[in-house]
Amino acid sequence: MKKMLVMWGMAACLLIGSTGCDIAEKASPDGSMKEGGEASIRLVTLDPGHFHAALVQKLMYPQISPVVHVYAPAGFELDAHLKLIEGFNSQKENPTSWQEEVYTGDDFFEKMLADKKGNLVVLAGNNKKKAEYIKACVDAGLNVLADKPMCINTEGYETLLAAFDSAKKNNVLIYDIMTERSEITTILQKELAHTPEVSGTLVQGSLEEPAIVKESVHHFFKYVSGKPLQRPAWAFDTTQQGEGIVDVTNHLLDLIMWEAFPEQAITDNDIEIVSAKRWPTVISREQFEKVTGVAEFPEYLRGSLNERGELLCYANGQIDYKLKGIHSQAIVKWNFQAPEGAADTHYSIMRGSKANIIIRQGADQAYKAELFVEPAEGIEKAAVESALVGAVEGIQKNYPGVECSETANGWHITIPDEFRIGHEAHFAQVMKRYLGYLEQGALPEWEESNMKVKYFTTTQALEKAKSIDD
Repeated sequence: MKKMLVMWGMAACLLIGSTGCDIAEKASPDGSMKEGGEASIRLVTLDPGHFHAALVQKLMYPQISPVVHVYAPAGFELDAHLKLIEGFNSQKENPTSWQEEVYTGDDFFEKMLADKKGNLVVLAGNNKKKAEYIKACVDAGLNVLADKPMCINTEGYETLLAAFDSAKKNNVLIYDIMTERSEITTILQKELAHTPEVSGTLVQGSLEEPAIVKESVHHFFKYVSGKPLQRPAWAFDTTQQGEGIVDVTNHLLDLIMWEAFPEQAITDNDIEIVSAKRWPTVISREQFEKVTGVAEFPEYLRGSLNERGELLCYANGQIDYKLKGIHSQAIVKWNFQAPEGAADTHYSIMRGSKANIIIRQGADQAYKAELFVEPAEGIEKAAVESALVGAVEGIQKNYPGVECSETANGWHITIPDEFRIGHEAHFAQVMKRYLGYLEQGALPEWEESNMKVKYFTTTQALEKAKSIDD
C-alpha cells in the first residue's frame, strides 16, 4: 500500500485550506504527475445518491488525482452530484479543479470493477446494497470510504464482517465517514471528561439516568450549501435507506466509544443492549413532493401509508445499552422541517463523579452547539472551579481564545468562531485522517474493531425494537 501513495513532502499542501498545490495543472489524464512525483490516490465515485459523496471533494488533496471516475445510472441523483462538484470547482475561496469522467451504462457497477480506473471507491447513496458493494470492491482490491450506514440489517452486517476479512487479505482499507469527531464542542467535551480534576470519573449511571446520553434531531427538508436539499424518493423507504435506529445512530455510538474509551478496541462482549424502540415520522404527500419533487408516493412506499394516505417513515429510534458496564443512550429523531429560525440539534451529556460535561444546541443557544460544565449532584461549584480554570488554560494552547464564564448552574465554555468550521468542512478532515491510515497501510486496531461493534449494536437493536413491536 505504501508504494501506492504519493510522497508527503509537500508540507504546505497538507493544510486543510490547500487547493492541491496546482495538481490539476501538473497532472496528466491518467492522474500521474508530469513533474515531481505521482498522485497515487485515484478516486472512483459509485452511484452517488447522497450529497455526502460530493462533500469529500469540497477541497483538493495533494495525494489525490484531480481526475475522478464516476459510475452511476443517469438521472437526478447523478446530476445533483455533478452540480455540487461543479459548484466546488467555481467557489470563490479555494476553488477545486476536479475532472469528472462519467459512465452511465446499466452495468455501471460491473464496469467499475472491470475498469479499475481508481484505487479508492467513495460510496454514499442507497444503502440497500451498500454492504454488498463494499464486499465486492475490497474483493477486487479496492479501498473503500463509505458514508454511514455501511449496513442496515443483520444480513448486511454479516456481509460487512466478511468484507473486513477480505480487506485484510487484499491489503486494502474500509473506513466510514465519521465527521462528528471533528466538531469542536465534542472534542472539548471529550477532553474535559478525561480531566479527572474537573469531572472526576465517569459514573456507571442507570437506565433511568444514563451516564452518557447523545440525542440528535434532524430534518428531511433543509438547505445544503445554501440551496434546498432535494432527496431521492427511495430515501423514505427504510428497506433502502435503513431505519433511523441503524442510520444516524452510528454517529452517536461512534462518539460514545471515542469519548468514553478513546483508542480502546471495543468488542461485542462489551455491549449489552438493554432496550430499543423505533417510531415513525408521518409524511404527507405534499411534504413528500416538496422534498423529492415526486408528486405521488411510489409503489414501493404505498404499503407504508396509513389510512389517511400519509407515509409512516420509521426514521426515529432509541438504543439504551451498557458499554463496558456504563449505561449509555443514543436517540435519533427526524422531523420534516425545522421551525423558522431553528435547525438540526445535538444534545449530549457525560456524567462525572465531580461534574457533568454537557453539549446543548437548543433555542436558548440560538441553535448553535455550546459546551457547559456543571457540578454533579452534591458537589459545590468551588470544588470544581479552580480545576476547570486550569484545564481551560491548557486547552488554550491548542485552541486560543477558549474561555469559561460562570452561569447559574456552572460554567459556559465559550469557543471562538474560527474553530466552528461547520459540518461540510468536517468531510475534508475525515479524508485527511483516512489518507493517513492509507499511508500507514493499516487502520488502528480500535478503529476497525469499533466499526464492527457499531454496526453489531445498531442491527441488533433494530431486531430488538422490531420484536417488541411484533
